[in-house]
Amino acid sequence: MRLILITGISGSGKSVGLNALEDAGYFCVDNLPPKLLRHLVETRQEEGGDNLAVAVDARSAASLAGLPADIRALKDEGHDVKVLFLTAKTESLITRFSETRRSHPLSHRAQPDTGVGEQPTLTECIFREREMMSTIEGIGHVIDTSGLSANKLRAWIKDLVETDRTPLTLLFESFAFKFGVPLDADLVFDVRVLPNPYYDTTLRPFTGRDEPVIAFLDTQAHVAELLADIRNFVEKWLPAFKNDNRSYLTVAIGCTGGQHRSVYMVEQLAKHFRASERVLLRHRELN
Repeated sequence: MRLILITGISGSGKSVGLNALEDAGYFCVDNLPPKLLRHLVETRQEEGGDNLAVAVDARSAASLAGLPADIRALKDEGHDVKVLFLTAKTESLITRFSETRRSHPLSHRAQPDTGVGEQPTLTECIFREREMMSTIEGIGHVIDTSGLSANKLRAWIKDLVETDRTPLTLLFESFAFKFGVPLDADLVFDVRVLPNPYYDTTLRPFTGRDEPVIAFLDTQAHVAELLADIRNFVEKWLPAFKNDNRSYLTVAIGCTGGQHRSVYMVEQLAKHFRASERVLLRHRELN
């Protein structure tokens, strides 16, 4: 059976992800207590189901500790298990809760050090949930949904669940430093030292995927040198990441606005590695 487990921080888009999987033909269950996961898998097998998606979060805090062992057991039994951990920067989560006017799932639980009856603030709930979920974050592929639209998140999840059973998927991601480093990055490279097409008014409207910007950056010696250095670094250490039993390796390339240099570098790296690896491509700041 193919099992997709969606977990992470409240407000980071787990419902969006679960809906995307339901549209893709998965049998979906939301807010399942982790201790019932293996029983649900057995039941779906008996019913002849192939694809199952389950959302687990901090509302089932009492049984989260046993989840990593259950996932390992399911994999040992031959099930194809993928874990997606959705998160976002605290300021993004606060904005989302403010816009939806929904309370945080932990807001009605008194904090251990304050006693019963004292309702924690939203920020306190978020930090408390991060602590509770920290043991789960390391077993899945992290997706930072800060600033993402629902449509882009659905597309990213669709790409991830459609990956083949390869030892590792190499994911290249461009971003803008002015919005902060993505939380899902495993390796981060800063290309702001390169010539910036933004300062050429004829190139400013284009992106690193467009021919005028590509032609400009192709002629810059430092661009080719830095691109080769990043490529060689990834090639050198990729076998070590594979031996670490990772499913994904996210290489994030950042420039100031996430429009030109980082996009160009990510496109070039993806083109190179597609010849030998399973590659996914993301541009955080491009529509």
